[in-house]
Amino acid sequence: MTATPTATLPIRLTPEGVMKELQRVTENITRGSQRLASYTEDQLAIATTPKDEVWRQDTVRLYRYRPIVDKPMGPPILLAYALVGRYQMIDLEPDRSFVRKLLAEGLDVYVVDWGHPTRAQRWLTIDDYVSGYLDDCVDVIRERHGVDQINLLGVCQGGVFCTCYAALFPEKIKNLVITVTPLDFHGDKALPPEPGSGYMNLWARALQPEDIDLMVETMGVAPGAAVGLSFLMMSPVLNMTKYTTELVDILDDEAKMLGFLHMERWIADRPGHPGEVLRQWFKDLYQENKLIRNELVLGDRRVDLNNIRMPVLNVYAQGDVVVPTCCSSDMGDKFGTKDYSELSVPGGHIGTFVGGKAQKVLAPSIAKWLKERNEDADA
Repeated sequence: MTATPTATLPIRLTPEGVMKELQRVTENITRGSQRLASYTEDQLAIATTPKDEVWRQDTVRLYRYRPIVDKPMGPPILLAYALVGRYQMIDLEPDRSFVRKLLAEGLDVYVVDWGHPTRAQRWLTIDDYVSGYLDDCVDVIRERHGVDQINLLGVCQGGVFCTCYAALFPEKIKNLVITVTPLDFHGDKALPPEPGSGYMNLWARALQPEDIDLMVETMGVAPGAAVGLSFLMMSPVLNMTKYTTELVDILDDEAKMLGFLHMERWIADRPGHPGEVLRQWFKDLYQENKLIRNELVLGDRRVDLNNIRMPVLNVYAQGDVVVPTCCSSDMGDKFGTKDYSELSVPGGHIGTFVGGKAQKVLAPSIAKWLKERNEDADA
């Protein structure tokens, strides 16, 4: 007589095992709660690299990070982050700071802080940020250092702004660096859907133009919480479990716990998004892909990427799910420059700036690339 096969569970649960795990979790929560209560504001602070405000207008501030070498490599570099997040991401923690690593490489670093837009900024357009605030920041730096050109580095949406700026004001930019920047917003359309990637592209392209108008006209300035939710919904399960099972697992690890809290502090400080910029971003870029087609008009000027004849370094992340690599890489034939380089870094969209592996590559590679072009100019 043949025995009837019985089903086996991949995990064997016993009362003793359950009680032991429950005890471990309880102890972790107890120790973690005590640790959380003991953290000081200094321990929880982010963006602590010393800097000085050198210019301001409306909600926008321009900061210069204090150099840590006697003679920083010139010309200065201006960093522009996205409007959808705060620039503190590039200076999250002392040991995970893109800015500190650039300073350690001898660069002279400025950053533009877009601030928190209010209803007063509701009607601002992309052109106001590019030809207005960004141009003012560039001119301030040029005047402070007595130079005709500076280096420009943009991150994500800030990379789009910097790309537009370099096309409209090429005489002011010596070298252009763009990181995790969407250039071809339809680069993924001809490819099979990539699991877990490109949801923002699909969602934005699926919106009806009249729905975009209604959203902008209703909200004026899109609340930061609403902007943040759109990113959280890209990975809803992951973003729920990080506050439950994952959090419990790191409560007893001080380094990981502080890293988690620093990241959450950055996430919680999500600025509102000016409505007219949002309208242009969805319609002109996500839906009509005007930037890569040289059809984007800012003010009364067309953004022609062929005007970008200065050296360009395009940095993209191998695991980027916000800006798929097919939307950001292989863009050498889209610019007017003969000096186009690409750098692929490990990690995702945010991991590019805070991930351990990427941090070993990113700042040193950018500094080396800039130094080589400065030497070529001096030769």
